[in-house]
Amino acid sequence: MARILVVDDNLAIREMVAMALEKSGYLVDRAEGFAAALTAIQGRKPDLIVSDIYMPGGTGLDLLQEVQGLPDPPPLILMTAKGSIETAALALKDGVFDYLAKPFDLDVMLDRVKVALATHVIAVPSEARGPESLIIGSHPAIVEVYKAAGKVAPLPVPVLILGETGTGKELVAHALHRFGAHPEGPLVPVHCGAIPDSLIESELFGHRKGAFTDAQRDRKGALAQANGGTVFLDEIGEISPMFQVKLLRFLEDGLVQPLGAEGAEPVKVRVVAATHRDLKAMIAAGSFREDLYYRLAGFEIRIPPLRDRISDLPALIAHFQHRFLQDLGLGESGSPPPDVMALLSAHSWPGNVRELGHVVRRVLIEVGSLRDAAAVERVLGRTEVPEAIGSMAGPTLWSFQEPFVPLEEVERMYILAVLSSTGGNKTEAARILGIERKTLARKLKRSESGDVEDPEGGES
Repeated sequence: MARILVVDDNLAIREMVAMALEKSGYLVDRAEGFAAALTAIQGRKPDLIVSDIYMPGGTGLDLLQEVQGLPDPPPLILMTAKGSIETAALALKDGVFDYLAKPFDLDVMLDRVKVALATHVIAVPSEARGPESLIIGSHPAIVEVYKAAGKVAPLPVPVLILGETGTGKELVAHALHRFGAHPEGPLVPVHCGAIPDSLIESELFGHRKGAFTDAQRDRKGALAQANGGTVFLDEIGEISPMFQVKLLRFLEDGLVQPLGAEGAEPVKVRVVAATHRDLKAMIAAGSFREDLYYRLAGFEIRIPPLRDRISDLPALIAHFQHRFLQDLGLGESGSPPPDVMALLSAHSWPGNVRELGHVVRRVLIEVGSLRDAAAVERVLGRTEVPEAIGSMAGPTLWSFQEPFVPLEEVERMYILAVLSSTGGNKTEAARILGIERKTLARKLKRSESGDVEDPEGGES
């Protein structure tokens, strides 16, 4: 049960807020001013603070400065009767989670509290994370993702997650389910880009025995499997126009009719979709239905690329380093020195967080730590690409070196380079290469080197 500290020098307001929170099932501590609040926090750290801005002994912003020095600081919601644009802007800029102008509706306050608590759990600090942990970072851009996810998670609306390959769209989908209205229900992921057009209808809607040649038995589709929970449609921008119509029909009536079945059955499921594509550009080009877009985008969450939140590198590196050192059976090796951090911070990270995971793991395998700047620079230059191909860091020219290799080998190495830059996402690699996904699969099958592993799992 979450513990909340209510701070206000006005007894009536303090008790009104506290009693509303207690009635909703929260544990509540009370403080009448700044000094009392500090004493309460030292005695029993709250999960959330709801505080007045102006009070004896200090302001709510002073209180924020005090709690920000704590490990895993609690979020803070400020209340004030002297509200202004300047006050709100200053409060939010300084890291206050939310801002309520008095008088406010208690139901609104309770909703903000629920969002703040959910968001705080989604954004667990990296050092406190277990295997089920979700998202890492404290840059303002990723904090906005936490807030958006916390706000929409409990609401029964479809969510569309947008972001480049490797930014962590699937992690956000897991957070939405975990903190949603029905976390006890199933979460069923469907990687739309990895399923041929001929099979995706069966994958989502299921089929009856004998519906087509290989249908040897009845099969429940992903939508029916997710009944009472969440279905995650990854890379939704890859589905064909024909299937878009069928998916739209389900979103409109909630009915699932398996292939070969005579009737349809109702399914209650939350739909979360994700894509790295620009769906509005696809709509303009006529390759994605506008009505389907609006059905999917009940609420949009856009995840920033890693290059736009470089300040999160230390936390992300620490997370990957701890994880991979455990997997590899190696001891802790300490934080990267300044010269290594400078190299990592200057990289453009086209593959985003997934690419960072590849780099950290590769360096750990090669030298056992992230303290060797030469090893880091070498891996950043080639990741999974053989030495003969030269260096490739972002959209730079290749530097070919002797001995030269056959043209077929150049093609193989180029495919591996592109596949590595997409974090193993074959759909995105095929798009960059300008070939069909099945053509890419065929070329990879011929290659002795095989596929590229994905440290994050999935292709989001």
